Amino acid sequence: TLRPRNSDNSIGGSMLRRSLQLTKLVPLKFEKRSFAVSLNGFGDHLFKGAVAAPYLAKQGLPENALETNWPTNGTSDKIAAAVLDWAKDNDASVYCHWFQPIGSSGLRHGQSGQVQNHMFEFGKDGKPVWDFKGKNLLKGETDGSSYPNGGLRATHRAGAYLAVDPTSPIFLRGDTIFIPSCLVSYYGHALDEKTPLLRASDAMSQQGARLLNLLGYKVKSLQANIGLEQELFLISRAAYNKRPDLQMAGRTVLGRMPPRGQELSDHYMGPPSLASPALGCMQEIQNQCFKLGIPLRTRHREVAPNQYEFAPLFGSVTTQIDQNLMVMQIIEEVATQYGLAALLQEKPFQGVNGSGKHNNWSIATDDGTNILNVAQLAKNSGSTEIFPVVMAAIVKAVNDNGDLMRMAIASPGNDFRLGACEAPPAIVSVYLGDDMTTYLENFANGENKPYVPSTKLLNMGASVLPPIEVPSEDRNRTSPFPYGGHRFEFRAVGSSQNVSLVNTVLATITANAFKEFADAIEKGQKPADVARAALKGSWKTIFNGNGYDPENQAMLTSKGLWRIDSGVDAICRYTDPKNVKLFSDMKVLTAEECAARQSVMLTQYVGTVEIEANCMVDMIVQHILPSVKEAEVGPIFDLEASVADIKRDLHTIHQTSDEKTKAELARKLRLETMIKARAVCDEAEAVVPASLWSLATYKELLFLDHLQE
Repeated sequence: TLRPRNSDNSIGGSMLRRSLQLTKLVPLKFEKRSFAVSLNGFGDHLFKGAVAAPYLAKQGLPENALETNWPTNGTSDKIAAAVLDWAKDNDASVYCHWFQPIGSSGLRHGQSGQVQNHMFEFGKDGKPVWDFKGKNLLKGETDGSSYPNGGLRATHRAGAYLAVDPTSPIFLRGDTIFIPSCLVSYYGHALDEKTPLLRASDAMSQQGARLLNLLGYKVKSLQANIGLEQELFLISRAAYNKRPDLQMAGRTVLGRMPPRGQELSDHYMGPPSLASPALGCMQEIQNQCFKLGIPLRTRHREVAPNQYEFAPLFGSVTTQIDQNLMVMQIIEEVATQYGLAALLQEKPFQGVNGSGKHNNWSIATDDGTNILNVAQLAKNSGSTEIFPVVMAAIVKAVNDNGDLMRMAIASPGNDFRLGACEAPPAIVSVYLGDDMTTYLENFANGENKPYVPSTKLLNMGASVLPPIEVPSEDRNRTSPFPYGGHRFEFRAVGSSQNVSLVNTVLATITANAFKEFADAIEKGQKPADVARAALKGSWKTIFNGNGYDPENQAMLTSKGLWRIDSGVDAICRYTDPKNVKLFSDMKVLTAEECAARQSVMLTQYVGTVEIEANCMVDMIVQHILPSVKEAEVGPIFDLEASVADIKRDLHTIHQTSDEKTKAELARKLRLETMIKARAVCDEAEAVVPASLWSLATYKELLFLDHLQE
């Protein structure tokens, strides 16, 4: 049965209730605010399953109507009517097509675009009348020229069009219905992050199903399932307001380390303190996510002071990415209500760990079989010979296209994070664990035994403690792409990233490897022979050792593994002929789209550095120099020289037209000139009396538990 919350479903009644609710809102109390996280109402604001079923039934549609290709099967008007009824019952009168513009990672709040429209028209009598039909649901139109587009759009040809993405559920927030959508230009060029992801997902599904069918496992399709571990910092809002760099750039461009950092690992997985608002904030974040059907299961403290993590359950790749964008938006909004500021940037503080977003990745068939789970695959396919072929294809994909994996994580914040004993180095390898490596080595040499992962019992040494069974694979935190039993984990992804590009790359390179295997098998080669040749040609990419060890890094580099230390160089792999051909062959991106996306990434990099550099200049001129002069101590002339150096480098960048050269100059400014200037600023902070220092210090920023009055 339907669950109307109020019998008055007129537009006036709905808007009046919403207005009354808004007028009753009061600021949350910051001190020790806490919500008991519960599952009551989980998914109530997600148009899916049991929530959608009665509204669909009212329109004569089956419960699984949303699982069909409803945008093209003639049921869109009925779906729209069901959505409208749901909106009315939840006091919503607004809708928007919710999309992800190119280059939206980083500073854009919510990392999305939208235009919010009311779900009514005005009749001849001037009164509003509910009006929301299939045509409103299926598509929209917007100006595409003002988003980053890499030259694909211009003001005189600015049309852009939105199409609903049926793979990700419609959801509700406040008075607004959000319709996940994709954005393309008048000529069909992708102007968003999701369209290439859906194209790549199609390619992996088609080529993967083709390969599995050739191997005797009859499936219709494949999909990637992911789980995203979101790291972040929560800091005092008052301290945040005394840091122009955090407000404008999301990271500190200067700041001296306090006597205590993360040396004792005393923050990692410590109990959340009731003395600060962080726990209440995290509980409210979970509550809001639960309403949206986001299974944000895990929360805990991370390694650095004031650093935390959320992690959801696995789900389909498009849904998980959409939900992660909402998680990041909710984190930022709720933090403010608790007197906190949420920092999602990869490296907001020097001297302590930065934040990542581990992209746990697996592949499932249409019958739900995880083809990276050896036991499940063998049981459901009836064959033990498929698993080594799948693993060989993935290893080959990484070996051949590790440069694209590095490109996919070339976010500006990862400049300071990769290889810093907190994230894997910029060398792309695969960790398999000793058991899997031995098995694949024997397989490559002609053995045909099935893989049986070994387990062992750990005796805890006390009679009252039960033994613990542990898996065959250890956890290698130094590998960018370790295998974890039923999944691979892309560990080097940045915390602020929209991971659509990451998963577009994973799907594309895997689809290509599946295609190469299928092509060879169709030409008469035995599947095992194809897989063995691929493993032997890609074996150098398998590395189970310590990726942080400089000697190992030198060894891997000498072997010819993909190593791209510069984020700028990594971005420019987008237009390498090998990669343009790959994206084109898989029908994911055209050559023009590859060039445009490279241009956007380079522009975003330069823009990020320019914001940071200008923040540093302002902070030196407006804060540090006045403090130093008033205290009559400190490196006045060195500070003035640092300002001149930064301005000189910025001027050089502005006078340069070539995009790659500009980005290279920006990288030099960021990693050389600004690093030197930072040392001078930190020297000044060390000698200026605290009473004269006007900027929030790391001590004030990093130790929330100790700042409550």
